[in-house]
Amino acid sequence: MTNLVDRIKSGQLAAEIPIVIANRECAGVQRLTDMGLTVEVMKRAEFADDEAHNKAIFDRIRQARVDVVLLAGYLARLIIPHEFDRRVLNIHPALIPSFSGHGMYGDRVHAAVIERGCCVSGCTVHFCDDEYDHGPILVQKAVPVLADDTPDSLAARVFEAECEAYPEALELLMSGPVEIRGHRVCSSPRNAD
Repeated sequence: MTNLVDRIKSGQLAAEIPIVIANRECAGVQRLTDMGLTVEVMKRAEFADDEAHNKAIFDRIRQARVDVVLLAGYLARLIIPHEFDRRVLNIHPALIPSFSGHGMYGDRVHAAVIERGCCVSGCTVHFCDDEYDHGPILVQKAVPVLADDTPDSLAARVFEAECEAYPEALELLMSGPVEIRGHRVCSSPRNAD
């Protein structure tokens, strides 16, 4: 998120962030608050059930008049309301469909990549649907897996790729209509006016 805020403030990304919603207290909440963003923490335990939690989150998103929802470290499953279909993006620290799905996040992903002996890893920005790490893919960036990598060293390299991939995906989405063929997103060229 701080990467996106920095790009917006520098004029590299034509977007605004009307609200940030976190599902737990974390260092990012304070960091984003210090950057001047409106940040709200909506903990699952504060709601009767998942459905009530999910409804409250999307009610707040509607109230803030959000066009596109970006998940960035949000680790709870969301049920995407129909009106937000193809309007919620997530970034995953691996090349989906590998090393993805329920329970695959953070260092768990990088450790699994190394344990499997992969030569390449990376990140994937995708549309969210009601399954973990499943929706159509907008952008993928690959990074090498080095012989002496640890989960932390691989995570650092993947994070650098994520800082390029998320803004690229957002720009792709904002640049005009996209066509989805299966799980692949194809951008439609702009009119040459």
